[in-house]
Amino acid sequence: ATTDTLTNKTLTSPTINTPKITIDFNAQTGTSYSLVASDQDKLVTLSNAAAITLTIPPSVFSAGQLVNIQQIGAGQVTLAAGAGVTITSTGATSAAPKLRAQFSAATVVCTAANTFTVIGDLA
Repeated sequence: ATTDTLTNKTLTSPTINTPKITIDFNAQTGTSYSLVASDQDKLVTLSNAAAITLTIPPSVFSAGQLVNIQQIGAGQVTLAAGAGVTITSTGATSAAPKLRAQFSAATVVCTAANTFTVIGDLA
């Protein structure tokens, strides 16, 4: 790293760049959806009057990657593990958690290869 020493310098009207934080959405309206790599760092909204199954597939995400999800319809969202995937959560059924109610949200965190923790408003 390079170090510069400023002596007797005056900053006039410095510009401070504040980063703009935004999130992209992926709106899903069916009764089933399987997460894809491009869902990383997005909010996947799930809206249907009937129950919805959200599958976390194997070999798509790496440790440290996140996907946010929200149930915006009346149909309750249940997370399902794809072949070889392990899900942990505080949900009543920890390996297949459900979002608690309409407008509940959660984050799916990949903690290791094909291993995920779901954190959020779970039933």
